Amino acid sequence: MPRVFVDGLTVDVPEGARLSAALGLPPVACRDLSGAPRGPLCGMGQCFECRVTVGGREVLACLTPATEGLEVRRG
Repeated sequence: MPRVFVDGLTVDVPEGARLSAALGLPPVACRDLSGAPRGPLCGMGQCFECRVTVGGREVLACLTPATEGLEVRRG
């Protein structure tokens, strides 16, 4: 199970998952305007809602594999 770091918080992501999975897991789960947890909007790279920065590059979390030790920053 790869461990990634999202805004400094540690998240264990299931093997083979994309980074968007990390954004849906505690302690970093995305929230909607009411504060309720929510997942990625489209999950296939069309909406650009899941843009994150990895290694100084902007990537789409729904298309980027979660690999051990990645440091992810949300906008």
